[in-house]
Amino acid sequence: KEKIFEMVKEYYNIYQKEEKAFSPGDSIRYAGRVYDENELINGVDSVLEFWLTAGRYTAELENALKEYLDVKYASLTNSGSSANLLAFMALTSHLIEEKRRVFPGDEIITVAAAFPTTVTPIIQFGAVPVFVDIKIPYYNIDVERLEEALSEKTKAVFIAHTLGNPFDLKTVKEFCDRHNLWLIEDNCDALGAEYTIDGVTKKTGTIGDIGTSSFYPAHHMTMGEGGAVYTNNPVLHRAVLSYRDWGRDCHCLGGHDNMCGHRYDGQYGELPKGYDHKYVYSHFGYNLKVTDIQAAIACAQIKKLPGFVKGRQENFAYLKEVLSDTTDKLYLPEVDENASASWFGFPVTVKEGVNRDKIVQALEGKKIQTRMLFSGNLVKHPCFDEMRASGKGYRVIGELTDTDRTLFDTFWVGVYPGMTKAMLDYMAKGALLRYGNWYAAFLDADATFAQERMRDKEVS
Repeated sequence: KEKIFEMVKEYYNIYQKEEKAFSPGDSIRYAGRVYDENELINGVDSVLEFWLTAGRYTAELENALKEYLDVKYASLTNSGSSANLLAFMALTSHLIEEKRRVFPGDEIITVAAAFPTTVTPIIQFGAVPVFVDIKIPYYNIDVERLEEALSEKTKAVFIAHTLGNPFDLKTVKEFCDRHNLWLIEDNCDALGAEYTIDGVTKKTGTIGDIGTSSFYPAHHMTMGEGGAVYTNNPVLHRAVLSYRDWGRDCHCLGGHDNMCGHRYDGQYGELPKGYDHKYVYSHFGYNLKVTDIQAAIACAQIKKLPGFVKGRQENFAYLKEVLSDTTDKLYLPEVDENASASWFGFPVTVKEGVNRDKIVQALEGKKIQTRMLFSGNLVKHPCFDEMRASGKGYRVIGELTDTDRTLFDTFWVGVYPGMTKAMLDYMAKGALLRYGNWYAAFLDADATFAQERMRDKEVS
């Protein structure tokens, strides 16, 4: 093996190590993989072992996540979207006491300015998402509307830390505790972020009842496709494992039998006494597991995670400093006073008189990737057409004013740690400030643009 690993390292250094200096005109991606020979060596090691399902690398990664996050339980799954599905479905389990269990028709408070798979599990189960507006320039839930969103059917709050910027966890957690609600933290964009409540600092994703992460290549660390669910609640953990692993009641690790010593002496449902516990199903589950090859790659990635987070924070701080004189035309992002963000991107909202679309097109024309704030307003998407027409299946609290504004005025650029100083300089000083900041070359103050913008808003 050692000889093979040396050859892999040599291959990386010759063919994959990026040493080409950035030149204007080169692509600046919003995100991407950052790795070295160690990820390749781990992957090859796993292939040589040829344990194709979850194995020793999976266990190693779950333990590393538990240590990093300081939680009791962490379960790998095949994507961040699956992690959100498992976290939500755990609240519907028969293992949960009935008065707190989520049933079809129960309400879940969330936001519409979200990635869809934060909301999808709610709708697919038959629960009702209750949408609350966000606040620009934080891009997180407007906590002043929480009490208004509450009803006798409310069972949980399920929201994300948008672009790695923690929402007001202090207020949201107090609200959930006061009303005996579950709190799911979608932490997929925020791994490494922290929040302080009453002098105690914890990683985001660990302050609510259950948290989720994504390990897609664009995120803070990667295993290709992958995610994780984590909690300190043993009941939720058991439900997550069952839903992830076909709905089975048995918790034996892959390749192991009768770890509990009671494989053939239990009584379950109306099955014959002693029916093989390995084939007893207590939930209607899925198969959302990972492979050990994926976990092997992530075992190398997680060792780099603190550096990745630091790199994102430094890149973000650099862009904000350079753009600090643009606040007459741009809303720059802000952070909750109790939070330390782990930025996924740098969001910007243009002010009146500035054309977001022209800025985006100009940046893309210079091969600087941009992205919208995910769905903007999920309720306006085609997936909501039937529900919107019927007026059933969801509720909206008041006006989604800032949510709707993101459809017209908000975009973001990347801050991932693979960005070099030369890339940041070109993006912030060269391609942007050379023209008098992002907005100056693209201001369109004539009446035509203003009229078109107003018409578009009315149509939407």
